[in-house]
Amino acid sequence: MKYFALLIPFILGLAVLLLSATLAEAALINAIGQFILFAFVVCLPLYRTGRMSYVDIGWPTGIVIIGLVAVLTLDGYGLRSAAIGAVYLLVGGRMAIMALGHLASNALKDELPRYAYQRRRWAKTGKTNKMLAAQVEVTAQGAFNATFLAYPALIIAANPSPAISALEWIGLAIWAAAFLFEETADRQKRQFIRAQQEAGLQNGVCDVGLWAWSRHPNYFGQWMGWNGVLIAAIPSWLALYQAEFILVWLALGAGALMVSYFMYNTLVFYSGAVPAEYYSVRKRPGFADYQARVSRFVPKPPRKGVQSDCHPLSRSVRAAARDELRALDPGHPRRPVRGLDDTVRPLVRAARNTHPDTGSGTALLLLQSQ
Repeated sequence: MKYFALLIPFILGLAVLLLSATLAEAALINAIGQFILFAFVVCLPLYRTGRMSYVDIGWPTGIVIIGLVAVLTLDGYGLRSAAIGAVYLLVGGRMAIMALGHLASNALKDELPRYAYQRRRWAKTGKTNKMLAAQVEVTAQGAFNATFLAYPALIIAANPSPAISALEWIGLAIWAAAFLFEETADRQKRQFIRAQQEAGLQNGVCDVGLWAWSRHPNYFGQWMGWNGVLIAAIPSWLALYQAEFILVWLALGAGALMVSYFMYNTLVFYSGAVPAEYYSVRKRPGFADYQARVSRFVPKPPRKGVQSDCHPLSRSVRAAARDELRALDPGHPRRPVRGLDDTVRPLVRAARNTHPDTGSGTALLLLQSQ
């Protein structure tokens, strides 16, 4: 039972959908689609390789399926259905394309750290059958797609009213802002990694842009996006009151709220922040200082007086470098690097190697602008 308890909420969530007078048929089609998808894209590869990482392909592809099922099987108002379908297609499609890129680059040949971390949890809870534990956990993610994550899309796509309420516009605006926030965070992280690689550096801590205010701004953006979807679903859920048995109607509302709960716990504790930081604090010098001054999830101004002093191309190192490089002649590329502490010196040398025709200060600024 300790292996399968994880699936109980999703079994109940599917039962509620199948009891719905309005959503049952669409929910059944979605559940079948998710089962087939996860069986061939996630569970079978997991059985053959022992790696859970294939869920990074299956889960977002399942989100695309939810959007398609909502648009194609329910008879709600066309504009509203198209909008929620587009949201799910954009969210799922973006992540699926990124995951397929990792697959194409052979990045999934080894288990991703966040899934390797699950084996530590299994050991603590006495789960000795690792294959069974892994299969149940990836199945749970497919079950999430088949149940709670589909609630908002199905509820919204079933609403026939042509009147778009203020709450729907607010929810859509929150989702759009959160989607842009998440994309910006991911882009800043990619730029940081690219700058590190070009400088011949590694294991740096990204604390630039949004990452200076949150250690996981991409996860926060994703979570807020789903909260925006939930807000947009409120008027459509209220409109279901006349068509549903009261207990089913209440359960649908409660089930939709589970999206926020499960996404938060997944992004922070299960496969997001906690597993990532378990490895980062061991791999990246200065990450502990970064933890001390930057909020883990919700963006906040960084705490003053605490600096990470050992990661390159970061806000704190740049500030220190700018001060110390003022004593150097920016027009003389071969001037010796003197008077710099051990934190800044490797950064300056890497910058000068990348831009040999400039002085240290100019090279540093050029390197960071890439």
